[in-house]
Amino acid sequence: SSKRGARRSSLLSCQLPGFLQRPSKQPHFVEMANVPAAQLSKEQQDELLCTYAALILHDDGAEISPQAMTNLIKAAGCTVEGYWPMLMAKMVGNVGMDTLIKMGSGAGGGGGGGGG
Repeated sequence: SSKRGARRSSLLSCQLPGFLQRPSKQPHFVEMANVPAAQLSKEQQDELLCTYAALILHDDGAEISPQAMTNLIKAAGCTVEGYWPMLMAKMVGNVGMDTLIKMGSGAGGGGGGGGG
């Protein structure tokens, strides 16, 4: 739908560094990072783009595949190293997107105790 397309365009664009640099005036938004995306390494930016692509695909109920992620990233006018979508899709397939989201939100369980 055009609404989803607009959301994709605004969330996953190569203007992403500016998006992360501007503090939100909205009270319900939380600062996303301590470092502006423009200051991230290319590798970190690629990982961030793949993360957003996976979240958008998950939100749409679409399969999170390397090709779907690559298509979405290219549609936003961005590029990432070819291995990133493959790694991200494999991680999502092995761990599950819902589990990864919970881990990222701080809702995951604590780590296992050290053996001794």
